[in-house]
Amino acid sequence: MLRPIKVFDYFPELDAFYATKEYQDIAIELGLAEWTHVVWIGRLFTRDNDFGEHWFDNWDERKAISKKAAALGMEGEFLYVIVPSRFQDGQDGPCHSDVERKAFWTDVLQSLTLSLDTLGMIAVNHNPPVGDDDHVPNLKKKLRAIRERLEKEE
Repeated sequence: MLRPIKVFDYFPELDAFYATKEYQDIAIELGLAEWTHVVWIGRLFTRDNDFGEHWFDNWDERKAISKKAAALGMEGEFLYVIVPSRFQDGQDGPCHSDVERKAFWTDVLQSLTLSLDTLGMIAVNHNPPVGDDDHVPNLKKKLRAIRERLEKEE
């Protein structure tokens, strides 16, 4: 069985996440990178709701650490900072404090991995380029190439 793809690296000195290089490369290759590499994941985390694309709208927090991030070779635009209030909607709660939500989501994102099968399924079903009749065959070729590359690395 092929190892899963780790989505995020956590940088404690920034208290922020950055998509792993491997995940970024695969997301771009499969057409999963919208305005960020993880928009589609946020939608699933928010009960498959389009609001989820905003799960990391944290511009002020990114700006505050952007110089530190640049010194580490990271683009501030792609930093993901957990803002606990964004992870509750107030409709039937909140049930947990900001500290608890931050700790939970930090743990979840540090351990988040996805299978190549899941990434491929999302790419095939949700990101077909307009007018691209060869979308599925092209993605299947790309998925085979990615699978072969990952198998060689194991």
